[in-house]
Amino acid sequence: MTKAWEIATAMYSEDAYSQWLGAEILEMEAGHCVLRMTVREEMTNGFKIAHGGITYALSDSAFAFASNSQGRKAVSIETSISHIARVDIGDVLTATAVEESLSNKIAVYHITVVNQNGDKVALFKGTVYRTSKEWEVEGSP
Repeated sequence: MTKAWEIATAMYSEDAYSQWLGAEILEMEAGHCVLRMTVREEMTNGFKIAHGGITYALSDSAFAFASNSQGRKAVSIETSISHIARVDIGDVLTATAVEESLSNKIAVYHITVVNQNGDKVALFKGTVYRTSKEWEVEGSP
């Protein structure tokens, strides 16, 4: 298991919200994360479509795992999302986080969310502050 996987596993084990979403980690490497989940009825709004917070939360989780995967603890300082297509009950969403810029203190990530047909449903951008604290995970030096 790579250090990125170890960090994501440690984070996920304490992440009640990602667990409630049913988010599953499909891919995990330094600066990159792919999560998948299925939209449930209790995730819908008054229009019986997925609440915008669902794609936001899935994106934010992929963002968190990707931004911490470099080995230093990172915290969000700015995020934004564009909801570009409706999401329905039963849709299977996949969020892919990609590191766009990495410096000593700041990193920027773009997250694309697609449905089971490969149609883009949301675009998310996040910026993190990279602390000086290293992740200490079992089995890592």
